[in-house]
Amino acid sequence: MTNVYHVITPGDHYSPRTGSAIPTVVHGLSTGAAIAGDADRYPPHIVLQDDTFRPRYESARPVEYAGVPAPNARERYTDAALGLLGVPRSGNVRYYTPVAQRLAAEPAGIVLAHNATIMPWLLRDSDHAVMLYAHNDLLRSYSRREATRVVGGAERLICVSESLAAQHRDHLPASLHDRIRVVGNGVDADHFHPAATREPGPLRVLFIGRVLPIKGPDILLTAAGMVERDDIEYTIVGSSTFARDAPLSDYEKELRALAEQAHGTVTFQPFVPRPDLPAVLQRADILVLPSRWPDPCPLTVGESMATGLPIVAARMGGIPESLGDAGILFDPEQPAELAAAIERLAADEEHRHALGAAARARALAHDWTWSWRRLAAVLDEIDVP
Repeated sequence: MTNVYHVITPGDHYSPRTGSAIPTVVHGLSTGAAIAGDADRYPPHIVLQDDTFRPRYESARPVEYAGVPAPNARERYTDAALGLLGVPRSGNVRYYTPVAQRLAAEPAGIVLAHNATIMPWLLRDSDHAVMLYAHNDLLRSYSRREATRVVGGAERLICVSESLAAQHRDHLPASLHDRIRVVGNGVDADHFHPAATREPGPLRVLFIGRVLPIKGPDILLTAAGMVERDDIEYTIVGSSTFARDAPLSDYEKELRALAEQAHGTVTFQPFVPRPDLPAVLQRADILVLPSRWPDPCPLTVGESMATGLPIVAARMGGIPESLGDAGILFDPEQPAELAAAIERLAADEEHRHALGAAARARALAHDWTWSWRRLAAVLDEIDVP
């Protein structure tokens, strides 16, 4: 038996009350381990602050600690300067030290440091084996010297897509490339599934996610102004934060002005908790993912595929890997391409259904058990005292 300790960002929540991606991945992997019969071989633990949201997912045993305030602006500036010198960032050290101290009291195991680049250094004198688990480009602000130190102190660097792995290779010397592994995100294809029947009404095009410029909901609304059809309902689900009652950001206000130029109707809904996502997806006919940034492996793709939705997504980052041939890709700098894809799907019900069926089949083949087995193969490479 080897304990597995998932370290998430201090202050993040292991709870269905939020839509945070990394805790969702940890929950999925831990559930996948149980389904695969590996929970006794690799018991999952979640290392988190004691004041974070409840209820919590029950898939991993909590290992709690008292956190400290996040680095302030001055500390972040100092950290950036220290990074150029290739030495540990003091603000980050202070922030994660309670995590390391808590883990020091736990039996030796494998620590999966999710986006926590300081953990290999903090645990360098412990009996734990530490792997970095990258959900985005962890090394983009690091000098080559610091990147080499960070990854050199880890047993493995796990990336959620081949695209992200390629980004990390660019930061590292060839001597460290053999430490990189790829474990794609899975999906709960039982929780996310097609609706039994379709609600009557217009064709429904959905955006769901954080309402931020990098996520590109304005690209969808721009395309909606190019689609010469009045029988489409566009729905933007999400907020700039995880708070449903937060005031609208300037960007959210701009979206509402842009919506007035769209054909069809546009409705806005605030952030929804994760348990409500399946019903939101089931009501849609098409999912649009117009991301401007190279999203390494968005959970929304898998969840929408599992729901049996045809997907139109930006050709960015790891999105094409996640989607495979089960959707349509477009250039996010060309909203006209998105408009053309929406028009085609709106006019061709048979094509919509074919893409939806292909999406569901792909999701079934890439569930959390699939993802866990890929991770377990990496864990099997490591000997823990």
